[in-house]
Amino acid sequence: MNEAQTLRRDQRDAMVMAALPHVPFDGWSDACLRRAATDAGLGADAVVRLFPDGARGAVVHFMDMADRLMAADLATRDLTVLKIRERIATAVRVRLERWNPHREAIRRALALVPLPSMTGPALRGWYHTVDVIWREIGDRATDFSFYTKRMLLAGVYGATLLYWLDDRSEGAAATWAFLDLRIADVMRIPKVRARLAAQLKHVPRPSDLLRRLATGPSRGWSARTPRR
Repeated sequence: MNEAQTLRRDQRDAMVMAALPHVPFDGWSDACLRRAATDAGLGADAVVRLFPDGARGAVVHFMDMADRLMAADLATRDLTVLKIRERIATAVRVRLERWNPHREAIRRALALVPLPSMTGPALRGWYHTVDVIWREIGDRATDFSFYTKRMLLAGVYGATLLYWLDDRSEGAAATWAFLDLRIADVMRIPKVRARLAAQLKHVPRPSDLLRRLATGPSRGWSARTPRR
């Protein structure tokens, strides 16, 4: 990223941060962005210059900025001393806690997801978030588990995000308890899958059954001679 790109990104960051307090009143709108541009001291042309596609672009940038800040926050912690489930919980908690004062802005952003122009960017942003979490906690998988891990975490993160938005418990304690339960559920899946695979070893394969039916009685099968 060159100097001009870095400056543009920093200005977009500043404008989105300035917009967050206005979103509960104006929604993610051009009016909100104009107020944010004024608050950030970026000039009247900043809305068109920095977000030519308006509020949609601001929401997409907000998701990217939140991921970058989460990665920076996690980089200051020694996650290697934690178990995998603890690393995941820490990352999700870090991702959400920073935005405690702006839950309504996030709720308003989620309300835009069903719009045709937002569905694609929102799904890409969702994937990017869980991908950043896995990479920051040290996952280096390159096999099929790369995708299954991200799919499972997307469900955990999404459920926790929705729970957190309405949580009024002290320090969001109820949310973190909910998160721990969801992670525990996901961590059980590989164990259940392993037990099921072990049990299935003793079940005849459908192809074997069909072959035996086609060739008639054989060793291990009993056949009775019909009575006359």
